[in-house]
Amino acid sequence: MKRQIIHIDEEKCDGCGLCVPNCAEGAIQIIDGKAKLIKDEYCDGLGACLGHCPQDALKIIEREAPEFDEEAAMEFVRNLEENKITVQDVIKSEEKKSEKPIFSGGCPGSRMRTLKQESTASKPEEAGSGDIFFSLKPQLQQWPVQLSLVPVKAPYFQNADLLITADCVPFAYPDYHPRLLKGKKVVVGCPKLDDLSYYIEKLTAIVRENELNSITVAFMEVPCCNGIVYAAEQAVSASGKNLTINKVRITLEGLKQDL
Repeated sequence: MKRQIIHIDEEKCDGCGLCVPNCAEGAIQIIDGKAKLIKDEYCDGLGACLGHCPQDALKIIEREAPEFDEEAAMEFVRNLEENKITVQDVIKSEEKKSEKPIFSGGCPGSRMRTLKQESTASKPEEAGSGDIFFSLKPQLQQWPVQLSLVPVKAPYFQNADLLITADCVPFAYPDYHPRLLKGKKVVVGCPKLDDLSYYIEKLTAIVRENELNSITVAFMEVPCCNGIVYAAEQAVSASGKNLTINKVRITLEGLKQDL
């Protein structure tokens, strides 16, 4: 039968994952660094996910597709939430039916990778001259730091330089304290694991209710981390404030790239 169904332009998609939480049926998932429609029967074709893609990679088209199966879609979502099934289970099931691979790989943000670091330490618990050159002074100026925990009108936000940090950044970037955190107030979060709409709402309130001097966003090079940049941009826009966002991307090798 011909019906309306979601179409994803993979050329435009950067794998940020913002569409995933906005598909209540779980039909869209990030696979091999791109948003994919994992099963036609899970898409109702109503387009609730539209408008949540910063790359405009989603649209509704009409094509031959199996009928929407609401019961199966909701069961899939429940099983995902209860950890009874994974997206890969569905893929394997579909591959078994078609006897050919459907998708491969996974999100670059969660892909396993070993990073080689040169070290002169004689024992794992000892630091050699190749590991530490000087003792760093901590630059954290407030607590808490998690975006979900900080008060919107915390006094330390007034006239502050705000650093919005994806929570993997301090692990990957060795100079995080002296070159990013110094002199700033910070909020930390993960755009892949947490509710991005809540992040936008919370950041909007922080920007609107406080007189900030500047905003810096530090994020990882993996595509899903772009979500925290998007949240900051949406928050500044919704707040009505005229603030420029300084964007700093950190590579998996620990290099800092000012954008």
